[in-house]
Amino acid sequence: MALYLHFPLLPFKTKQTVLSSSPSPSSPVFQKITVKFQPVSCLSTATTTSSSPDRRTANFKPTIWDDSYIQSLPIDFMYNITQVHKGINTFTQEEKYIHQRNKLKEKVRSSIGQQHGLIEQLEFVDALCQLGLDYHFHLEIKNLLCFIISSMEDENNSIEENNLNGSALLFRLLREHGINNASILRVNALISCFKKERQNFNQNHGHNVKGMLSLYEASYLAVEGEEELEEAGKLAMDHLKCIDRSLFTQQFIEEIDHALELPLHWRMSRLHTRWFIDAYGRRENFNPTLLELAKLDFNMFFSYLFHEILMHLHLILRWWRNLGLVCEELDFVRDRLVENYLMSLGTTFQPNFWRCRKALTKIISLVTTIDDIYDIYGTLDELKLFTNTIEEWKIDASQQLPDYMKICSITIFNTINDIATSFSMEKALDILPCLKRAWVDFFKSQLLEAKWYHIGYTPTLDEYLENAWVSISGNIGLTAAYCLSDDLTIESLNSLEFYPPFIRYSCTIVRLYDDLQTSKAEIKRRDVPKSIQCYMKEKNVSESVAQDYIKCLIRIYWKKLNQECTTISKFWEPFRNALVGCPRTAQCFYQHRDGYAESNHETKDQINCIIIEPIEL
Repeated sequence: MALYLHFPLLPFKTKQTVLSSSPSPSSPVFQKITVKFQPVSCLSTATTTSSSPDRRTANFKPTIWDDSYIQSLPIDFMYNITQVHKGINTFTQEEKYIHQRNKLKEKVRSSIGQQHGLIEQLEFVDALCQLGLDYHFHLEIKNLLCFIISSMEDENNSIEENNLNGSALLFRLLREHGINNASILRVNALISCFKKERQNFNQNHGHNVKGMLSLYEASYLAVEGEEELEEAGKLAMDHLKCIDRSLFTQQFIEEIDHALELPLHWRMSRLHTRWFIDAYGRRENFNPTLLELAKLDFNMFFSYLFHEILMHLHLILRWWRNLGLVCEELDFVRDRLVENYLMSLGTTFQPNFWRCRKALTKIISLVTTIDDIYDIYGTLDELKLFTNTIEEWKIDASQQLPDYMKICSITIFNTINDIATSFSMEKALDILPCLKRAWVDFFKSQLLEAKWYHIGYTPTLDEYLENAWVSISGNIGLTAAYCLSDDLTIESLNSLEFYPPFIRYSCTIVRLYDDLQTSKAEIKRRDVPKSIQCYMKEKNVSESVAQDYIKCLIRIYWKKLNQECTTISKFWEPFRNALVGCPRTAQCFYQHRDGYAESNHETKDQINCIIIEPIEL
């Protein structure tokens, strides 16, 4: 690829050997760098000329989350829930809800697999998962699915061949829970069932429509080589679009529309859970115990996140403001601290990833700053110096930089060293080499795009994507999430490759989602051509044709990612949710617009519904 003519960026299969013991926090590599800065200026003395360089600007809007608002939010563990019961002691209220949830959990646990038939059992498990409760019952769900598969050898217990809903549900649940051998065997049975159903499809029959909806959702978990399943999903979608809506309940129509807007497999988990709790409560046959547990669990998890974000965000806000990165001289930088937390939450929402969310919020804030410097502000000579400084990872190298870059480089060194030091003291594992490697690769990819811009070069789509999946910075976030996992061991750290295919596929999807919504604005402000423009020039096609092709590419890369997730190694198994969570979160931000740069719309609503406003009990 042309990429390697510029610099050797990514030897994908090279393994990183790390130390089994942690270096001393007092060693030079971990020492915090403290430097006094003069007021920020655009250029250092060495690079100042009589004429100022031509600086671009994106005119990004200021943050919609006022500092005083964030600082005013109270830090009480059960604050949002106990407001409904004012006057009740918080500690007593907390104990009450924990006790109530434990009772409901045991009641639900005893109900798993106890429904009358196999279809009912599968629908119960599916509701459990969509309500966001599956993390409590992971073992029970997996055992039930394995039992169902083994029992299907007995004809008396098999799912009827003409029950499309049951076949599609079973396939999707098997694949979602990593029971891959069985899911592969179920594909042919599902396709066969679809063909029979299609011959007698009645668009006004509730049973048929429910089966088509399940097939549509299942088709998005297809892997490479399962084109027949993907095609069946498209046909199911066509059937769903032509049903007579007057014959079905408003609640069922809303669920169909929700699915057609975006399939379940592509949705950010916590946002879907919030939506589904309301939708499930409007079903005629909902399970009251499940619904009660879902609401209580969401609010308790919500309160945990609320407590986490307030504790961490207060500290991170102070950290961010003290850096001086958001000031008049750097007003081109997007200030999106709360949105960055939402990104970290979408990637790693499980409670045990609290350490990762805190680190990712800082990392994404720094990545955004760097991206804006390379895309719209820095001169090419400055950017070359900046990249070399990060590659050397030495404070001395930053002295030749303009002041605004000097601040950024020292901030990166301090922040990443602090993250590594903290983890090292707790786990006795040195993750700093891995974090540094991801940052260096990111900077190199940013520099290559800057070079393309300054020479007016439009790469081919393949050449662009070879670099762009790194320049989107997902390699930094996913590497950090892997390294900061509670499950990390010296064995899993030593096994880390730069980069496994699933990292590349996950990041590529993020890049393509981003390009679909941001490329017009970026080209308008004279940024490097994105995937759409690269394809337009390479194939001499219109913008709409290029956009359609990029959408097809997204589906292709989702299939590649699905495939990799079916064969993931034991070291990455706890990290599977982050691999799909990263592109799901990107889709969430870029579904309707650039929801990161313009966050005063859907993004604000999303933050409110999963961080600020609990469900009424």
